[in-house]
Amino acid sequence: MASNKPEISGRVGERERLDRALTSTRPEFLAIYGRRRIGKTFLIRNWFAGKARIFEVSGRYGGTLADNLRVFADAMSDAFHGGAKLIVPGSWHEAFRALEHELERHRSKQKWVLFFDELPWLVTHKSGCLEELEHFWNRWCSKRPNIILVACGSAASWMLRHVVHGHGGLHNRLTDTLRLLPFSLAEAHALLADRGIPLTRHQMVELYMVTGGVAHYLEKVRRGQSVAQIIDTLCFAPDGALTGEFDHLFASLFSDDEIYRRVVSQLAGTRHGVPRDDLLRAVGASSGGGINRILVNLEEAGFIQTVIPFGRTRRDRFYRLVDEFSLFHLQWIEGRRRSKRGDWMSVRGTAKWNTWAGLAFEALCLKHVKAIERALGISGVRAEASSWLHQARDRDDAGAQIDLLIDRADDVISVCELKHTVNPFTITKRYAEDLRRKLAVFQRETRTRKNLQLVLITTAGVLANAYARDLVDRQVDLDAFWS
Repeated sequence: MASNKPEISGRVGERERLDRALTSTRPEFLAIYGRRRIGKTFLIRNWFAGKARIFEVSGRYGGTLADNLRVFADAMSDAFHGGAKLIVPGSWHEAFRALEHELERHRSKQKWVLFFDELPWLVTHKSGCLEELEHFWNRWCSKRPNIILVACGSAASWMLRHVVHGHGGLHNRLTDTLRLLPFSLAEAHALLADRGIPLTRHQMVELYMVTGGVAHYLEKVRRGQSVAQIIDTLCFAPDGALTGEFDHLFASLFSDDEIYRRVVSQLAGTRHGVPRDDLLRAVGASSGGGINRILVNLEEAGFIQTVIPFGRTRRDRFYRLVDEFSLFHLQWIEGRRRSKRGDWMSVRGTAKWNTWAGLAFEALCLKHVKAIERALGISGVRAEASSWLHQARDRDDAGAQIDLLIDRADDVISVCELKHTVNPFTITKRYAEDLRRKLAVFQRETRTRKNLQLVLITTAGVLANAYARDLVDRQVDLDAFWS
């Protein structure tokens, strides 16, 4: 008889860690966090299904203490009483005592997974929920080896501050922490293939540059459409699944979402990222704990990336937007009076589309550096990825920008050029001169003694001509992202 249990794509490392919790001989307390729609609930719910008994309660967005206690009572009913109506507890102390009682009543050697989903929404102001959860773990769960307590949340900053790095009763109590990131390009491709949606690698790249590796977005893809039709349906149709996603995403993740949106919007307007001080001035923020927390939150949620330029320190760091969906929304949807089906097909191949595709492909490459290193055969070599910018000092000086450098312990620096094209990329005489100048400026300004290796990372290969043979040391194509 065929199983109705959903297949879980990717997440190999995470699944191994969840299995270790299942086979552990001690009580386990796991924290799992990651942006909304990334697949946290799906992973926990479906991986433990059939392997353990599960008690699951999920916080209600914008809910009050009374709302969440009602949700808790419903969860108790589902887990222990077959859906019968129960009296709603009057406080979180009563709620956790009732849970203890039921678990004692259903005592067995079988594992119990106590899954508190969207914990930040359960912990309303002065509700006492977090304190009672701490007490519940320390007084009761920590003595029972068949308990796996899972605290899950989309608000990365809250989870880090109150659970992962909390200084209260949960300090040093966690046994494992899982940060769920978007699927890689290859994992996203496999997810769609498992659902009977075969795409070529070029098609998958275009779809990924719109949706990223966000599981929920990919699950909205339907069979029988071209990639252009898929994007039109998801993002430009009035009832498209992702038409209003950007606003909802930020509102649900961050309590003061307006400043977060300003940061992301500012970063979307630049190709090479923004230095920290320039970013603060642009969004009207002063240096300090507030903006530091905002930037950490955005990075932990996978929206932005901190870049420390080659040869510099953290004081010189700048930030890049690497979330594909945010970049797409701000480029193509934000500010439009009306969107309709057919919009995406009408802009593909235009100059604006080519500019966006180049930027989106750079973001994709920055998130797949390990795959690029494997393609270069340096997985076993200690290496550090960075970028580099030299601003011209005067009219006689030449500025230069390198988006991706891989500084290797084998005395080589891989200087990577990232090119998104439909047809094989052609190195012209002018571009060849620009490459030579860029390498010379980098060598002069950094005074590096390492050998420079020019790497072209492309979507369609490089046209074999004299300039390519003379300049390019290594080529990396789309096969690298599936290796």
